[in-house]
Amino acid sequence: MTREFPVEAGHIMMFARAIGDPNPVYHDAEYAPTTEVGGIIAPPTFVAAAAHYDPEYSLRPKPGQAWFGSGKNSTGTPDRQRAGNGSRLHAEQHYEYHQPIRPGDILSVRSHQGGTWQKQSRNGGTLLFREMVTEYFNPAGELVLRARSVSVETQRRPEAEH
Repeated sequence: MTREFPVEAGHIMMFARAIGDPNPVYHDAEYAPTTEVGGIIAPPTFVAAAAHYDPEYSLRPKPGQAWFGSGKNSTGTPDRQRAGNGSRLHAEQHYEYHQPIRPGDILSVRSHQGGTWQKQSRNGGTLLFREMVTEYFNPAGELVLRARSVSVETQRRPEAEH
């Protein structure tokens, strides 16, 4: 699935404030051009905000529908399948930049499943790792950023027979 992610100066500034990063290169239009990056750029993890442009984003409230993020129920993402009695956790996040992200960019976002692999846990259970790759392209079709997210699904060790 491909979707667009418009990048706005105010969005960059508010994201930087939300993560507590006061670096003026994220908001100061007079200072940023005097730096090595040559203008305002987005913080390294800024593309996490692209999820809010996805109409199917599971944590977005939808009018007239029960909202998972309301706090009414216990935590844990309900739309993810779990095998056995285990649980799924976010394990890693990687960002590989090819170009800086700047105000005015309109990025095309494409996601696809990456690799999967298994390891044995210390308690004898199985750990299943899944990678999701999300790529961000500029209007010329050039890769701006590749983000890799790895989740791990824990599977409980079979109980010893008595």
